Amino acid sequence: MRRRRVLSATASLTATAILLSACQGNAVKAVPFGQSDAPVCRAVADHWPERIGDLAPRVVAVQSRGVAAWGDPPIVARCGKAPLGPTEDVCLDVSGIDWVSTPLDDGASMFTTYGRSPAIEVLVPAAYEAAPLLLPAFGAAAAQIEQTLGSCS
Repeated sequence: MRRRRVLSATASLTATAILLSACQGNAVKAVPFGQSDAPVCRAVADHWPERIGDLAPRVVAVQSRGVAAWGDPPIVARCGKAPLGPTEDVCLDVSGIDWVSTPLDDGASMFTTYGRSPAIEVLVPAAYEAAPLLLPAFGAAAAQIEQTLGSCS
């Protein structure tokens, strides 16, 4: 895993309303992006990981294949995010997929594919200490979207 920085005039990202605790039984509630059911995100969804390490998939309380979750507390992945512009957040090359790492105020981490449209976002709660080590599980899904908008380097 190589670390690089992507420089920009815009140095911050804002995390929007992403996760809510389960309110329908044990289902994970997440807000899908507008493009989450586009054909490209359906292709991504066909490659979501079956498991992330020993974390089993969770039921999500939205009717979108572009949203998936694993574990408790849930790691949530969403396809359909607008591509990131330049940023000063850390950019990681994980097995050929570029991810921008953004720490969140609650200790969680947000990872967003870089250079792909639409982008994939993976939210990892603070309970998972080695969050970047989870990213290889999303490689096959992320590879469904061609990297045409630049790279970390």
